[in-house]
Amino acid sequence: MLAAVLRDYNNLLLEDIPIPDPGAGEVLIQIQSCGFCATDFKAIRGIRRNVDFPLIPGHEPAGIVAAIGDHVTHVKEGDDVIIQPSGYCGLCQYCRMGMTHYCQESYTTGGDGPDDVRPGSFSQYMLTGANTVYHKPTSIDFDAACQTEPVSGAWKGIIHQSEMRVGDDVVVIGTGSIGVYCLMVAKAAGAGRLVAVDLSDYSLETAKRLGATHTVNPKQVDSKRVIYDIMPDGPDLVIEAAGPIEAVKLMVSLLRRGTRWNVFGITTPEEFSLDGGLIHFLEARMDASFGTNPLAMQQAIRLMQRDLVDPKQVISHRFPLSEINQALDVMASTRRNKVIIHPNA
Repeated sequence: MLAAVLRDYNNLLLEDIPIPDPGAGEVLIQIQSCGFCATDFKAIRGIRRNVDFPLIPGHEPAGIVAAIGDHVTHVKEGDDVIIQPSGYCGLCQYCRMGMTHYCQESYTTGGDGPDDVRPGSFSQYMLTGANTVYHKPTSIDFDAACQTEPVSGAWKGIIHQSEMRVGDDVVVIGTGSIGVYCLMVAKAAGAGRLVAVDLSDYSLETAKRLGATHTVNPKQVDSKRVIYDIMPDGPDLVIEAAGPIEAVKLMVSLLRRGTRWNVFGITTPEEFSLDGGLIHFLEARMDASFGTNPLAMQQAIRLMQRDLVDPKQVISHRFPLSEINQALDVMASTRRNKVIIHPNA
């Protein structure tokens, strides 16, 4: 099979490698669509350094079951499926409390987080545990279906962790693909005023089209002043979905009494300071969110089935796997949103 193999930072090679065989409890998926996440981009470019080589990146897949191992009963060859990239044992204390993303035996297929990183989905076929596979509804095509993981992350961060309420005034800092999904989930959940903040006018145009009531570019205006002009009482919820530490600092500057804030987008080691007394008297509640779990995956599928979130509106570019390095160049551009790879095109 053809696979994109990262041999070193900035050295992503297309290679012909053997198709793996599924073992007991495993499923082999023929990948039809895979999203190109910023996490993948950071690994390839060396922006994040917790990478063991060789690595096959790609952790936002959907495809067709090509083969099943022993004891797999809920899917069969030929089924269209969505894959959760974070694998879990189902037996440890965290799994049994429903927090599979804390699993003590966790692994990821092509992603980030656990120590156990397995080959991902920038390849024609991929192995994964059967408990990470979900049936794809016929009403959702493969390009939309492969976005279940980031949509589920947005739902988990905004609704499950930060408990957004109908009518909340919400600020989303960073409107790349994950930020836009956060914005779409917030809109579907009944946000009042919904402000998108980004350095890219291209991304802000997308955010406006997908439901932002206001947009703010920090390069052009005093962000805090403009946001407080829009929301005189300050935001109820601030989501940092950008990544740079400057986005976290802006989030902190926006806090007022009772603000909930979610450190969502920053995934590399960074430091920022807090005034402990101020945070105490503000009763500002800090949340964070990483990864996904079965509850979030199922909720994301429901959102897409009911047309409350349509990932196809976020997709800006599509590439066959043979053009993965051209896709990498597009990922480095500010004039893109979600990039999709088609390994079997």
